[in-house]
Amino acid sequence: MHIVKLGGSLYHTAELKSWLTLLEQTALNECVVIVPGGGPFADMVRQAQQLHQFDDQHAHHMAILAMAQYGLILQALLPSAVLVKTPAEVSSHCQLSIWLPDDQLLQVEEITQNWQITSDSLALWFAQQFPQSSLSLIKRVSADSGDLNVLSKKGIIDQGFTALFQQRPILTQLIHYQTLENFPEHGIKLG
Repeated sequence: MHIVKLGGSLYHTAELKSWLTLLEQTALNECVVIVPGGGPFADMVRQAQQLHQFDDQHAHHMAILAMAQYGLILQALLPSAVLVKTPAEVSSHCQLSIWLPDDQLLQVEEITQNWQITSDSLALWFAQQFPQSSLSLIKRVSADSGDLNVLSKKGIIDQGFTALFQQRPILTQLIHYQTLENFPEHGIKLG
């Protein structure tokens, strides 16, 4: 199973639709689950928290809902995809799916409810629920190294990613959003 996190930063790019087409084609041969980033919806949560000074727990919950909003846009652009709310809902029949995280995620102990955990770590957690899965993080930023500590310090992945990865390492790669050719083989391996 291939879990693909489509960064929220792709929201404003022409490549977003190309990625959706590519993932739809890829799903003909293997199970693909798209994990949406938060995009402009998560940016609004950050602005609201700064303006109103509310706690990280509420902001985290709102950011999860931001991912679901972006996921709904992705499904509107890719109607063949099935919406799922939990890993248990992913079909073993290799359908193309989009994860719409909801408040059930707030009960997961290893996921702290603050900005150290973003859609990157949530995509990793989701992928860790399936044996033999792999994870691709599609982002607008590129990296020279797969060193998790370096990527975290540069803000390319969130601060919680490394600890979560060390608990259950899985094959993970970072792919620049303009590098669609040779997917899924092309990318920087993380670890």
